Amino acid sequence: MTEMVYGSIPVREGEPVLPRWWRTIDKWTLSCVFMLFGIGILLGLAASPPLAEKNNLPYFYFVQRQVFFGFIALSTMIFVTMMDPHKVRRFAVVGFVGAFIALALLPFFGTDFGKGAMRWYSFGFASVQPSEFLKPAFVITSAWLIAAALEIGGPPGRLYSFMLTVVIVMMLALQPDFGQACLVLFSWGVMYFVGGAPLFLLIGLAALVVFGGTFAYNGSEHFARRIDGFLNPDIDPTTQIGYATNAIREGGFFGVGVGEGTVKWSLPDAHTDFIIAVAAEEYGTILVIVIIALYATITVRSLWRLLRERDPFIRLAGTGLACAFGVQAFINMGVAVRLLPAKGMTLPFVSYGGSSVIASGIALGALLAFTRTRPQGEIGDLLIRRGR
Repeated sequence: MTEMVYGSIPVREGEPVLPRWWRTIDKWTLSCVFMLFGIGILLGLAASPPLAEKNNLPYFYFVQRQVFFGFIALSTMIFVTMMDPHKVRRFAVVGFVGAFIALALLPFFGTDFGKGAMRWYSFGFASVQPSEFLKPAFVITSAWLIAAALEIGGPPGRLYSFMLTVVIVMMLALQPDFGQACLVLFSWGVMYFVGGAPLFLLIGLAALVVFGGTFAYNGSEHFARRIDGFLNPDIDPTTQIGYATNAIREGGFFGVGVGEGTVKWSLPDAHTDFIIAVAAEEYGTILVIVIIALYATITVRSLWRLLRERDPFIRLAGTGLACAFGVQAFINMGVAVRLLPAKGMTLPFVSYGGSSVIASGIALGALLAFTRTRPQGEIGDLLIRRGR
């Protein structure tokens, strides 16, 4: 009965690593990730050549780079999925320290590439966005701290994780990168809620977000301009939102045809932040529904498998990673259809970007490692270990 309810599996002594990995991995989620990357390459073939032509680069320059980055990302993802969850935690904590230092040094050594936000390190042949790598490492580190607070006599992990969250959100807001700041705050809030946070603290957190948003609106011209543009009922057809909205409208249900879209020639970020507009224009609502279904499958299946998990750390870290992944996709597509203000956030595995796709590979690798089927033991063992 325990095995039926909690998904426990027998341990096979001496079983090789690859067969054990294949037997315990969530194959549906893994397949969805590969399909998303394939769709990203397909859309890159449509969206990136105009940008390459404008910069006097080879026609498929960005597609070739995306394939290269994708190979690294998917290889890293597979490698991480084979790790023990506690080994994933150790690497994540070390990675968090490195990404945090890199984020702190951005104002001194970073560049904005003329976009008004100091988010990248430029190395000439490539650029790195530290916040992309910080997200999965932060989620896992915070989950470790919150889980430690659940132990009898454990440290005040909730307080430590909250302090880290506040510092990181402030650093991201100063870039400014309010989209990533909101995503970090959301992922922490989800883990805090799952970890048994009192309701009044969550209400206080919501009030703090409202206060922070008001302060940012009054103190940041960049933030205020985006909010005003979102609230304005009239859409300027010469803005990125205007181009994206028109492309989605023109695409209809079946699209205008492969290679027949025009938005990619007008949108400077057609291959990154607004790639869903290219999908909607050339392939129609059908492809957009498929993309949404793939993201929903990954998120929901991961959360469903985590319901059977008894280890608090694994449950919290997996929930934070799954929700952050799903919400990032929602934010990207929500901006394109004007449900949300412009955020400057990529679509995981689909948008062009080395930092984005590699960091997504690391995050999904950790999520797949946490959701692998493993022996759960008896419920009494957990209670004894926690001293209850």
